[in-house]
Amino acid sequence: MKGLHYFIISCTMLLSSAAATDPHWKPATATWYGSAEGDGSDGGACGYGSLVDVKPFRARVGAVSPVLFKGGEGCGACYKVKCLDSSICSRRAVTVIITDECPGGYCSNGRTHFDLSGAAFGRMAVSGDGGQLRNRGEINVIYRRTPCKYPGKNIAFHVNEGSTDYWLSLLVEFEDGDGDVGSMHIREVNSNEWLEMTHVWGANWCITAGPLRGPFSVKLTTLSTGKTVSARDVIPRNWTPKATYTSRLNF
Repeated sequence: MKGLHYFIISCTMLLSSAAATDPHWKPATATWYGSAEGDGSDGGACGYGSLVDVKPFRARVGAVSPVLFKGGEGCGACYKVKCLDSSICSRRAVTVIITDECPGGYCSNGRTHFDLSGAAFGRMAVSGDGGQLRNRGEINVIYRRTPCKYPGKNIAFHVNEGSTDYWLSLLVEFEDGDGDVGSMHIREVNSNEWLEMTHVWGANWCITAGPLRGPFSVKLTTLSTGKTVSARDVIPRNWTPKATYTSRLNF
């Protein structure tokens, strides 16, 4: 599955809500894609790019149907997924991070569906039977939301290519807890005003204003529970496109 490789300059805001952590298991279906022991999608519709190929994302990624993707605002959410056939499935659930969307086929018509990496899919089986489980193709599963955990990682902001003093686009990375972003604001140097950013696609947000003056503080509010965190002066005055700036905090 290929993600978008361009940015929509005309930004539009999408709003939705969900429970961050759900103790109740819900029914869904699952398939897998890529190589049998593969890490999953290359990039994906959330815009994480090469991050999906390295830890902590590596082999833990999944694409979901539109009902969970939520137009991109479901990006970064974490789910536990467990298969049900006791003859081949273990009691162990796999934890996956949403990095992509599967818009057609098994994922169409309002279905709740997970298209997992080959490695994640196989880990739902009892030891040694991952290949047999993958041979079944589509299977019934149960799933629930779970808090995201990135040990040793703080929230980071990647300045997307093409950003200028008049159009700034950021990708949010390594958000603990809810994992999703419902709104995002930035504050310029020597200002008390938080400027609202707009959801572009996937986990990318932008603001059209300017000239914008750094250093910038960034405030995130989660989609699921409305929790807020502010990273002060996280993006320096002399920021550059394609650079990633790491905060000192997380949820």
